[in-house]
Amino acid sequence: MRILLTGANGYIGQRLLPLLVEAGHDVTCLVRDPRRFALPPPLHERVQVVQADLRQPDTLRQLPHDFDAAYYLVHSMSTNGRDFFRTEQQSASNFVQYLNGTRIRQVIYLSGIVNDPKLSTHLRSRLGVERELKKAAHAQTTVLRASIIIGSGSASFEIIRDLVEKLPVMVGPRWLNSRCQPIGVRDVMHYLTAVLDNPACLGKTFDIGGPDVLTYKQMLQGFARLRGFRRPILTVPVLTPRLSSWWLFLVTRTSFSLAQSLVDSLKNDTVADLRRSIRKAVPHQCMSYTEALELAFQRIEQNEVISSWKDAASSGVADKNYMDYVQIPQHGMFFDRQVMHFARPPEEVLDNIWRIGGKRGWYKVDWLWRVRGLLDKLVGGVGLRRGRRSASSLRPGDPLDFWRVLVADRASRRLLLYAEMKLPGEAWLQFRILDNADGTHVLEQLAAFRPRGLAGRLYWYSLVPFHFVIFKGMIENIVQYGSTPRSPSSAVPSAT
Repeated sequence: MRILLTGANGYIGQRLLPLLVEAGHDVTCLVRDPRRFALPPPLHERVQVVQADLRQPDTLRQLPHDFDAAYYLVHSMSTNGRDFFRTEQQSASNFVQYLNGTRIRQVIYLSGIVNDPKLSTHLRSRLGVERELKKAAHAQTTVLRASIIIGSGSASFEIIRDLVEKLPVMVGPRWLNSRCQPIGVRDVMHYLTAVLDNPACLGKTFDIGGPDVLTYKQMLQGFARLRGFRRPILTVPVLTPRLSSWWLFLVTRTSFSLAQSLVDSLKNDTVADLRRSIRKAVPHQCMSYTEALELAFQRIEQNEVISSWKDAASSGVADKNYMDYVQIPQHGMFFDRQVMHFARPPEEVLDNIWRIGGKRGWYKVDWLWRVRGLLDKLVGGVGLRRGRRSASSLRPGDPLDFWRVLVADRASRRLLLYAEMKLPGEAWLQFRILDNADGTHVLEQLAAFRPRGLAGRLYWYSLVPFHFVIFKGMIENIVQYGSTPRSPSSAVPSAT
């Protein structure tokens, strides 16, 4: 079958794509910016990528019309601002207009469980998208409604992990007593592929969930037991939705916009309605909550996290197309350039560069980086705790603490990062390894800043003393990390 996959660079889309290709389907991925979409090498020759923006109907007119089915996996839950409801409805409406000019027979949409009579804005938006998609003239819409999705890199998993592992005692709001029906991401993938071209699923809406119905408090306690922690949890009625959002934002790695949407939705019970059970159409035994957690940690320990919720959530610069910043400007800029010659194998130094941030840290005075991350978090930025998708691999578009990866080219030995922290300007950090004629090598580390007005200039000059310590120490430690003791002449730093 010829399949159009929207939301291909999101958490679910990145996991679904290889499954569709392995099943022999001809898949075309619709993305807003192909530069942000890094296909795994095995898929390069087997997947087509087209550029369009669902918010702009004119861009959809150039798309092919000969698809058999489409997956609609577009969500705006992490978008900054309060207009995501209108944005989601308009995007769905534009997609229906496109559908009506194609031969697409089936649209598959992953929604949320909407069985409460008084829904949050987020869940009302999901329901509204369902209704829009069902207006298509001849394409039959299959809707899968899920509650909390548990998997390595999922927003729910990462938030639960942060709360349990970082708080010895938890004081939480009343929504911790709301009920949900968590489902493992592997089971979600099974249903998404099983309903494709399935006559029993055409035009139908199904609730999908695992075997456990739990309160959020029970989910936290179950996670703590699995990890060997004792975590007393006290629920109090005094935390307003806004205070709860700030609490979730400051304690976990989530963005504030996502925290607001989550808190708004967590007041709703999201338990599957047996009248809309999928078991008859697609018989399948789902994993328990504990089994889904165990599998997630297994993937993390094996460094096999395929996708993360942060991949699609451009926190801090959501209104920017950050891939427009892959070239560092040369005018109106401040630079800190460090250069260090070395004789060890360049791949070893490149490995150190590729593992920067996350648990390994930034190679010099990590406590200062943590302070900077905390200050950023307090003013509504992304903070330092976003971490990395993988401990050893990087790809364009990856979040990296409070940076975003723009270029990760091992062949040319270049890594370019763009700052997503709150700044009075724009900042880049670049690493390059070059070869010398004598067989040695040089690591160039370039910090670049484009100030915005007087505040930006004052910001840069106030940090110059710290830059001297941090950036000089960074390049030295990147070169030396993991090496045997060196002679004084084996690595020589300089700054220009």
